[in-house]
Amino acid sequence: MSWMVTGGAGYIGAHVVRALAAAGLDPVVLDDLSSGHAGFVPEGVPFVRGSILDRPLVEGALREHGVEGVIHVAGYKYAGVSVTRPLHTYAQNVEGTRVVLEAMQTAGVDKIVFSSSAAVYGTPDVPLVTEDLPKRPASPYGESKLIGEWLLRDQAVATADAAAPLRHTSLRYFNVVGSGDPSVYDTSPHNLFPIVFEKLIAGETPQINGDDYATDDGTNVRDYVHVADIAAAHVVAAQRLAAGESVEPAYNLGSQNGLSVREIMDAMARVTGIDFTPKIGPRRPGDPDRIVATGELAARDLEWANRYSVDEMVRTGWEARRAASV
Repeated sequence: MSWMVTGGAGYIGAHVVRALAAAGLDPVVLDDLSSGHAGFVPEGVPFVRGSILDRPLVEGALREHGVEGVIHVAGYKYAGVSVTRPLHTYAQNVEGTRVVLEAMQTAGVDKIVFSSSAAVYGTPDVPLVTEDLPKRPASPYGESKLIGEWLLRDQAVATADAAAPLRHTSLRYFNVVGSGDPSVYDTSPHNLFPIVFEKLIAGETPQINGDDYATDDGTNVRDYVHVADIAAAHVVAAQRLAAGESVEPAYNLGSQNGLSVREIMDAMARVTGIDFTPKIGPRRPGDPDRIVATGELAARDLEWANRYSVDEMVRTGWEARRAASV
């Protein structure tokens, strides 16, 4: 039996694929390559190119590869851009998830790990985000991820008396960074690490957006978690579902402490050996001082831990990005 990773040719999905294989689970990748890369799929891993919106394709792939469960990573992940592209965001993230669930039901696949987001919380005014905090998403992206969680919940209720009721869990996280494999790196034009890397490679100076926040050094504090740790948690969640063990409906994969943007910049200079002083730009509208999540429930159930220091996060991401330039 195998596990399908939707979006398995993307930055996070490709790490999940590698973690599944390392755990002795057979991964199958489904990806339309809208933001993923065929070269991120390891040799020998079955790769189905197509959209999660194509129900016959999804159902056929589930049947053909004897899929036991799905790790649903595919989606449109640009929160800021989702404000100007809400229809596209909902089509990919809401309708896409509905189609995946429908295909699973028809093919008799009853287990799913959903790659959700801490964007479901919006901008909470608390020092530490817990799973029971009210959900107030501030973008169509965050809203679409919350609706995705509702779809899983409602489908589980609807199939509760079926021969194979849906079993599910959702993993919420903020900023995924670093690399667990030098052949895979973050190619997003909207994430802090690749933005800084591209600036440094181009000989330009990275920018901090605002340095007058109510934090120790005046810059935003956020959750930064290593992609290999994220991938490992997805695999443990899949294993628990496969074993029939209990899981929570959702888990925060949080750092507990967070890192400031200035701390990230300092680590960038330290690790890359490129001495720079970041420019200070204006605040971005709506940026809160601090958003950090707890990972206590995930540590209890999913072996969740932050195994990488900030320097290791930067080093692994930088080495993978530099390797891509060779």
